[in-house]
Parts: sequence; structure tokens; C-alpha cells
Amino acid sequence: MDNISITKLSKEIVSKFLPQRVQISNKGTYGNVLNIAGSMFYPGAAYLSSISALKVGAGAAMLATASDVIPLVAANSPDITFLDLGQSPLGTIPKDGLKYLGSVANSHAISIGCGLSTLGGTKNFVSAFLQANIDSQTPIIIDADAINILASTHKKAFPLNSVITPHPLELSRLLDVDVKEIQSNRVKWAWEASKSFDCIVLLKGHETIIAIPNGKIFINPTGNSALSKAGAGDVLTGMIAGLCAQGASLENAACLGAYLHGLCGEIASRTQGEYSVLASNLPNIIPMAIKEISI
Repeated sequence: MDNISITKLSKEIVSKFLPQRVQISNKGTYGNVLNIAGSMFYPGAAYLSSISALKVGAGAAMLATASDVIPLVAANSPDITFLDLGQSPLGTIPKDGLKYLGSVANSHAISIGCGLSTLGGTKNFVSAFLQANIDSQTPIIIDADAINILASTHKKAFPLNSVITPHPLELSRLLDVDVKEIQSNRVKWAWEASKSFDCIVLLKGHETIIAIPNGKIFINPTGNSALSKAGAGDVLTGMIAGLCAQGASLENAACLGAYLHGLCGEIASRTQGEYSVLASNLPNIIPMAIKEISI
């Protein structure tokens, strides 16, 4: 682990990464997020990741998903727009869903993976999408089932401008290293993955690690056990994508997103305790977290 620098994040550091708002602006000023997420198994993940991109400040969030997921998410939010990618018999994005996606040129950030599942042709779709965008300059945030799909492929190729957000088990699958070994030295393995895959690695968990291929390592001090709930990671993915859409670099967005996400857990716990916070509570806490680092 030569030639690395380790920095513990703080309010003073991450507050400088927050994209600025200007009075003469419109939705285009703050960017469009394309969120490829969801299946009939996990429609909530599609909602949580999409709404979190908006709550952190993105101008627009388009959810590209399986047909029957759309009315479920639309019923919970009038703010999200949709792109119907068709549907497999299992209620997932079909393998030919890419033909409905068209150009991603109008997107300022892309997130892929939340709640997709790995069934019904989704593997083919995800692999084809990532390969088609391997040289993309648009920031791509890769999470959850997209990581699992990459882990199952023979050649693990990551887009040029990407961040992956694995939990320890997902990183274990990517590196073919026992999860206990990962947990015994989280900094080492996050750094190894960042070097191997030439992308930013955000290793979730207590004191989330953000590893940059150039040797910079950041440790996030915020968060608590309130975030140990299904869906919390989907919120984080949306937050990072929303920050990137506003012009934050992938590095800054990953660091700021992790810090704010952890802070959301802490703020929610002040009134609900660490037992009872739900992932669906977190998007409504994002404004408070942003305000707290802005003071």
C-alpha cells in the first residue's frame, strides 16, 4: 500500500464540495440524472434512488425501468419522469431493453443497479449497457445488482468515468476474496479494487472507505446502525448521482454523498432512535443534512 494518502472526511472538507445554487437558473442548470433501476422484485429501490437524486439538488431524474414498475413509483412521486424499457416475464428489464434506451447524451450522470435483480435477461442488458458506455465521459455510478452482474462476468470491465459502491459481500464477489478478509483490512481491499478496476471504489459499512485510483483514500466518519436497513444504499447511489449531475466531480460527489448519507442516519436517529429509521425516511432528511454542513 505504498504511495497512498489517507484523509478522514470532515464537515469543513465536504462543505467545499457542495454544488452552488444560483438565482438565475432552471432545471437544466442542475443536471439530469438517468437512473436505470428497479424490477417487480424491488420497485422501492427505483423510487429511493430516483427521489434522492432530486432531494440532493439535481434538476431532473428520469427512471429507466421495467414497464410495471412505472405506475408503482409514479404513485409515490409526481417528480420523477420515466422511460419504459419493456419487461421480461419475470418483471425485470428485458435483455433487449437497450434498444428502448436510445442515446444517453442528455444525461449529466447515470446510475445503474438499484433493485434490478439478475433475472430475466437483466444480465445481458447490464453487460451490454456498460460495454456500450465503456468510454463514456458521463459519470456512471454502479451499485447493487449491476455490481453482482459484473462480478459474474469473465472480464470485469468498468466504464472510464465510474464509481462502484459495493458493500463488503459485493466487493468479495468482485475480487474473489473472502468477506472476512475484506472486513479485516477495508482500506487495503478498497484500494486494491480501485487499482484493479481503475475506478473509484466506495466500500460501504462502518467508516465507509472511498478509494481513488491515484492513491487517495478517504474515510467517512458519519453514520450509525440506523443505516443498516434495506434500501439505504439506494438512497446513497441517488445522492451521488444527483451531486454529479450538478457538476461535482465523481471523487467529490462520492465523498460528499457518503458524508451526507451518514449524517442523514444520525439526524433521523435523534428523533426515531437507531432501531426504527427506515430507508424511506432518509430522502426527507437530506435537506437537513445539507443545511447542517452549510452552516
